[in-house]
Amino acid sequence: MDLRVIENEETELSIEIAGEDHTFMNVLKEALLETEGVAAATYDMNPEQSGGQTDPILTIKTEDGTAPLDALEAAAQNVRDKTTTFRDAFESAAA
Repeated sequence: MDLRVIENEETELSIEIAGEDHTFMNVLKEALLETEGVAAATYDMNPEQSGGQTDPILTIKTEDGTAPLDALEAAAQNVRDKTTTFRDAFESAAA
């Protein structure tokens, strides 16, 4: 997964996430919205409205002194924990 930081401010982060689609981006966005200190999380991947850009651009806005990179790290860990829990449950059910 290739990431390119577009904007990194005190309360806002925009990064391009190469090669991902709506499936991954929706999961990450929802995890961000569940993360404490995140005021808004969205992504854009519409080429016609984005000057030809096709890889999604994730934008995170935070509040209460939460650093956007810390929020992204927490959300990514949350996704990882949930997928591990699901995989373990699936393997137990299949056994």
